[in-house]
Amino acid sequence: MKLNWIVVSFLFLASFTLHADERMELDAPTKARCLEVLRAGFVSDEFWPSMHAAEGLTLGGYGAEVRERLASRLNAEKDDQRRCGLARELVRAGDTKKREVMLDILRGEDDYGHVHAAESLYKVGGAAKAKPIRAAFAQSKNANLQLMAAAALGQAGDAGALAFLRKKMRRAKDPKVFTIVAWVLGRVGGKADRSLIRSRLADVPEPMAKAYLQHALAALGDREGQMALTRNLESDNPSIRVFAAVFSGDARMTSVKPQLIELLEDETLDVRIRAAQSLLVLAR
Repeated sequence: MKLNWIVVSFLFLASFTLHADERMELDAPTKARCLEVLRAGFVSDEFWPSMHAAEGLTLGGYGAEVRERLASRLNAEKDDQRRCGLARELVRAGDTKKREVMLDILRGEDDYGHVHAAESLYKVGGAAKAKPIRAAFAQSKNANLQLMAAAALGQAGDAGALAFLRKKMRRAKDPKVFTIVAWVLGRVGGKADRSLIRSRLADVPEPMAKAYLQHALAALGDREGQMALTRNLESDNPSIRVFAAVFSGDARMTSVKPQLIELLEDETLDVRIRAAQSLLVLAR
């Protein structure tokens, strides 16, 4: 006799309660495969996946490898957006002085790297008191820059920035805006933000945009969001798989270990990298 859907759903949801916040065990071969994936990605010619691999290595406890390789790359790089990525990963790996590289780019007259600088400062933190971040938040000419500056300030608990983000989440008509806000609130917000994010699900029919909201909900402990993230790990869209893989770690979803292990062999490099990262994060 088949279990009815209510019972199946109950058992599935219970698995998150049983496994949330537990440390996940990785056997030696799986850990070795994670490191193999990250180290191969780190030396890849695909720039941004290589930065994601650097992030994964650092979060897995191998920041020394990242610092050793990226310092010379930063010195040689001329593109401001890429310089932000390199400096960001050096800061994440422990070279906090490289935060000034991002702040200098944000101070510069050429706005080419401004949004990347603010986003990178949000990702690594520690710049909420810096004048360039506060100036970027205070201006309104560049909406994306203001949004990323709000994220950097919100990451540090700035009440004004968090209020700004929640107002955008509630009122913004453009899905490109409120999906990014959901991505930020999923990491810097709290459980009280779940109903706000959930209220916008009907406004995002496009699967990738919907995934932004679903994964933010998952990171905030929402069970339906976690169920959606689990499904998204098997999406036909590689971008959705990438996003689901990285948010598995943010959401502390040890229950998706089998899916993440399978994604270590995915055809898309960034999917493999993000799966490896989350497995190492969940095992720490």
